[in-house]
Amino acid sequence: MAQTKDKIKRSFVIIGLGTFGGTIAIELARFGNRVLGIDINEKNVSDLANTVAEAVIADGRDEEALRQAGADHYDVAVVAIGEDLEANILCTMNVKLMGIKTVWVKAQSKTHHRILSKMGADRVILPEQEMGQHIAQMLHNPAVRDYLSLGNNFHVININVPEELENTPLSDLKLGKEYGTRCLGVMRGSDYLGCEGNIQLKKDDKMMVLGRRDELRLFGDGL
Repeated sequence: MAQTKDKIKRSFVIIGLGTFGGTIAIELARFGNRVLGIDINEKNVSDLANTVAEAVIADGRDEEALRQAGADHYDVAVVAIGEDLEANILCTMNVKLMGIKTVWVKAQSKTHHRILSKMGADRVILPEQEMGQHIAQMLHNPAVRDYLSLGNNFHVININVPEELENTPLSDLKLGKEYGTRCLGVMRGSDYLGCEGNIQLKKDDKMMVLGRRDELRLFGDGL
């Protein structure tokens, strides 16, 4: 079993060790992955030296410097360079040229996002925008504890059942018929109750609901 787990682990090179990239590197290392951290800033590198497998001072704009750091031997590259647009794009080009299988890149704007996508980045992240949408969703409806985007406009939201729905059968919410959404299950404490229509909801139950953004908004507003 241990050998199987080792086989599915991947190695990661994180280029740009500011708050965003540094957090990714620390968490991936905490999960037991092999992580190489690269940054042009000596302090950023020294801060992670005892946390990741290896931390190197190098310029992501220089393909040869990345190769000397061993970046080309890693499965996944995360280009987390923030404010320097030129460095971000050149680094993305370099890791693609080195043949790294999977490349994730931090973008600053939608235009930057389009450029990186055209360059072949596997995933382009707009962290400020994505986090802003996440927080706005929870601020808009305090019953929403969290939500997860599944792509293609589908999301899963985690809802705290309000007091007004105490003892209401799940079927009375008419999730599928009226809102086009689908219940994935109800949690009561640490118990999973499933999603049968005869479940009597209790205050502070956690309900997981799947649907498109507009459908989920209508459902949430109706609680």
